[in-house]
Amino acid sequence: MVQYQDATLDRVFGALADPTRRQVLESLGQGGSLAVSELAGPHGMSLPGFMKHLRVLEDAGLIARNKEGRVVSCELSAAPMKAAAAWMQCYEKFWTDKLDALARYLYQQEELQTWNKPASPKSPPSSSRASTPSSRKRSGARGPTRRR
Repeated sequence: MVQYQDATLDRVFGALADPTRRQVLESLGQGGSLAVSELAGPHGMSLPGFMKHLRVLEDAGLIARNKEGRVVSCELSAAPMKAAAAWMQCYEKFWTDKLDALARYLYQQEELQTWNKPASPKSPPSSSRASTPSSRKRSGARGPTRRR
C-alpha cells in the first residue's frame, strides 16, 4: 500500500470527522458568509467551545474568517475539499470493483437458494382425488419399428 503523508490532508479529514464542523460547513455552503453568532446558535454550546471548532476548520483551510468592526464572519473555502475528493477518487475504482464482486456473489447465492428450495404444492390436494384411485392407462398398439 502506498504511504501517503500530507499534513494538509490529515487536517482536512480531521476537521470533517466531527458532525458539528460538518454542519458549520453545510451552513456556510448554503448561506455564504455568516456571522459567528449565527453559526453558533443552532449548536447549543458555549461560544468559546464553538470557537475551537472554527479554529480547527480554519487550520484545515476550510473556512476563512473576516472581522468587520465587532462582527466576525466566516465563509467557506472549498480548495482543501477538492484535494480530499481527489485523494478519495484514487480509491473509487478499488471499492467499486469490490462492491461489484460482492453484488455478483450475493446474486449467485440468491440464485442457488431458489434452485435448492424443495417444491411445495401450490394447492392442497382435494379429498375427492385422494379417495378414488385413477385407472392405469393401457398402452396402445405397437408403434412402427425401425428398419435397418
